[in-house]
Amino acid sequence: MVASSSDMHFSGLLKCIIKEGLLTEADAQAHSDAAKKSKTPLISYLVNNKHISATTIATHAATEFGLPFFDLSAVDKSILPSGLVSEKLIRKHHALPLFKRGNRLFIALSDPTNFQALDDIKFHTRLNTETILVEEDKLVTAIDSFLEAADTSMTDLLDSDLDNIELSGGDEAPKDDTANSDIDDAPIVRFVNKILLDAIKKGASDIHLEPYEKTFRIRFRSDGMLSEVASPPSNIAHRIVSRIKVMSKMDIAERRVPQDGRIKMTLSRNKAIDFRVNTCPTLFGEKVVLRILDPTSAQLGIEKLGFEPEQQKLFLDAIQKPYGMILVTGPTGSGKTVSLYTGLNILNTVERNISTAEDPVEITVEGINQVNMNVKAGLTFATALRAFLRQDPDIIMVGEIRDLETAEISVKAAQTGHMVLSTLHTNDAPQTLNRLLQMGIPAFNIVSSVLLIMAQRLARRLCEHCKTDSEYPEKILLEAGFQKEELGTFTVFKAVGCDNCNDGYKGRVGIYQVMPITEAMRARILEGCNAMELGEQAKADGVNDLRISGLIKIKQGITSLEEIDRVTRE
Repeated sequence: MVASSSDMHFSGLLKCIIKEGLLTEADAQAHSDAAKKSKTPLISYLVNNKHISATTIATHAATEFGLPFFDLSAVDKSILPSGLVSEKLIRKHHALPLFKRGNRLFIALSDPTNFQALDDIKFHTRLNTETILVEEDKLVTAIDSFLEAADTSMTDLLDSDLDNIELSGGDEAPKDDTANSDIDDAPIVRFVNKILLDAIKKGASDIHLEPYEKTFRIRFRSDGMLSEVASPPSNIAHRIVSRIKVMSKMDIAERRVPQDGRIKMTLSRNKAIDFRVNTCPTLFGEKVVLRILDPTSAQLGIEKLGFEPEQQKLFLDAIQKPYGMILVTGPTGSGKTVSLYTGLNILNTVERNISTAEDPVEITVEGINQVNMNVKAGLTFATALRAFLRQDPDIIMVGEIRDLETAEISVKAAQTGHMVLSTLHTNDAPQTLNRLLQMGIPAFNIVSSVLLIMAQRLARRLCEHCKTDSEYPEKILLEAGFQKEELGTFTVFKAVGCDNCNDGYKGRVGIYQVMPITEAMRARILEGCNAMELGEQAKADGVNDLRISGLIKIKQGITSLEEIDRVTRE
């Protein structure tokens, strides 16, 4: 069949989608451009943004390309061939080996035109490769499950020899070894290792070890909430703390001042976890907090953060501008760093020079020049920014704008041809403009530099295994912020709790207020409007505040009314 002139510029799967009437040519071109801009495969973009279902794409493509179609949810992941294809190739090509027959390896793909994947896998395995077509959403889940199972499982680690886990700390050797006979006792070593592994297994973000007069408490922070997991005898608290200080290369003889350190735990050939460790002297001993640093958190992909489609487009459009300032605001632990690094990963190409100043660097990314603040040595945000501006930068990320000096240099950089990304601690986007004014930045500098301000929170996701319908009175829903005409068009779910979750929740999702600085907003800033008036202008510009964004997540069945009340409470 000869293609018509109207669709000659489309090829591969997109041509099939247009031919089947699933998208118009205009929509197809727009979605293709958006997928390229966000560095997302076209199928992933279409499915994640709910333009076309994964099943619809797969069934039409199977017919069009004459390929076998397979339901991945029906396969036992434990029988998939491991060791044939590297994790790097699987991630790079979004391809999963299904089974091997003689010298033929059958590969699960959601894109039938991904011939590069077949060629690369054939080259590395020296096997002939053939395509099995599968649904995109099921392929994502299957790849994650396969790679997690291929790596050393956490269950196996907990049952293995806890004494022999590979651990390493910072660059400095411990300054005092006098207590090593105590802290290297096998029971203490095993107990500390088990605490670290339990925290990783449960998906915790922080571990708190807290000594009191007669008790010693250990708590994990999971999905933003602390819960007690152990209460060892208080008489061994010192030995446990000392063991952690040795692991993180701290001075175990110094107990009067706070100390910082790091631990690297190698779980297997492909998996290592970093811990940032801080001690603080309290009335009854040293409290220790370990932050678990997940190197994969910045590679989630923008679709998984929780943006609504229009919010995602505003953010992507802003970061692609050649210069200007983008500010992310919210309390500690609201996911600001992950949002910024998601944007930086999109911008991280060989053509761009990216530098970041952070206190401290939590997520390391190849291709980005990251600088750790060291106030004692005189390396502050302002000092680092001045150095960046002499190093031909394209994009600068400042961990936090804390003072007038840092703010002034950031604004100057944004006005002189650089893209600047940073964070502030304010409650919402309009208040950020007032904070800059209060710092001493003139209004005319703000309107000429700031492109977009994004406020965010993290809300816990309802567990898909146990969430249940909740019948709220109409009065409660109206008071929550829902409109009377939309009541009855959606289901409000509530948390229950089961073996798969924490009190009915598992994982978190971002809630955003994405506020571009429009011409009308610039005029209000120059007029000297307060935060409330700027908020009214944002609403007139069609910007959803955090509460409305939270209500959308409730209507989508992602979270509960109680959780949105908790994270958006004024």
